[in-house]
Amino acid sequence: MLRRTVLQTLSLASAVASASTIVSPHTLLAATSPKKEKLGVALVGLGYYSTDLLAPALQMTKHCYLAGIVTGTPAKAEKWKKQYNIPDKNIYSYQTFDQIANNPDIDVVYVVLPPSMHEEYVVRAAKAGKHVWVEKPMAVTTKECQNMIDACRKNKRVLTVGYRLHHDPNTQSYRKFLRDGNIGKIQMVSCSAGYYDGRTDHWKQKKEMGGGVMYDMGVYVLQGARIATGEEPIALTAQQYTTRPEVYKNGLDETSMAQLEFPSGARAAVQSSYGMNMNFLNVTGQKGKLEMEPYSAYEGVKGTGSNGFTTDVAYKAPWQQMTQMDNDAQAIMQNKPVLVPGEEGLADIRIVEAIYKAAKEGRRVTL
Repeated sequence: MLRRTVLQTLSLASAVASASTIVSPHTLLAATSPKKEKLGVALVGLGYYSTDLLAPALQMTKHCYLAGIVTGTPAKAEKWKKQYNIPDKNIYSYQTFDQIANNPDIDVVYVVLPPSMHEEYVVRAAKAGKHVWVEKPMAVTTKECQNMIDACRKNKRVLTVGYRLHHDPNTQSYRKFLRDGNIGKIQMVSCSAGYYDGRTDHWKQKKEMGGGVMYDMGVYVLQGARIATGEEPIALTAQQYTTRPEVYKNGLDETSMAQLEFPSGARAAVQSSYGMNMNFLNVTGQKGKLEMEPYSAYEGVKGTGSNGFTTDVAYKAPWQQMTQMDNDAQAIMQNKPVLVPGEEGLADIRIVEAIYKAAKEGRRVTL
């Protein structure tokens, strides 16, 4: 009887342990994640955003640091090696990228490539056992987004999209102001983001690389509409055009506009452009209004609203990027949900695809 009791107790303990593992994916992640004070980050792609913003930000972060790089340009590799004291073993080309799986210095791979390359390197990073941060737009299609989400889930790695504004206290402040009902039921949203881009041969002007303004600046205005209403659109109409057809060819959009319909009855008019400077978010409710301008800048974001609302948390670039990466690193180390999971990026690309369809076919599209 004693032997039977011991066996029953052991069997029960084993079952409890197994059940705990099954229902708690964070427990699995904790068991496989390195216990470090700082996470090592490898930047994939050393263009402007990595060079001028992410790398400097990683010199300021508390919970992560620049551990490695991936580049196809030997001259860049040598320059970064000297500037940031990066060991040779932490420097990869696109051909040697998969060897990153054997490098314990690197915990996170941050994909900062043209959108058409995001899916490939996110999936490869996940298979290499690395957590993944990916710059916006998340990808070119919803199918690519889902593949990225599935790959990270399958390999028990964290995936987050580089939506820096979610980490900005000004965004968090106006979001709470609206959710608390300070201007009543949301009726109308107008959001714009754009600048004059004089380049003619950048990936943003190449359709096959994921170019076009709706994928880039357009994500900001969709975020503005979705955050303001707290809803997902159910239908939309859209228009796209260019004043420089020699640059924006084959249906590539220099300027995109869309009119979104939400379940509550709220409407949103969003505009994004590479042909003009604009940056604001205006929200009208039954009892008041909110105005943010600039709304999505690297610094100087501020806003006013009804009932004396103001938000003007001052900082200088690359503070947003530093805060974003610190928050994401801390979430990984503490086995907590990240602020911007892959599903958030997927939601935007779903709308982007509908906008291109509506503009091309000249009709209202339901989602």
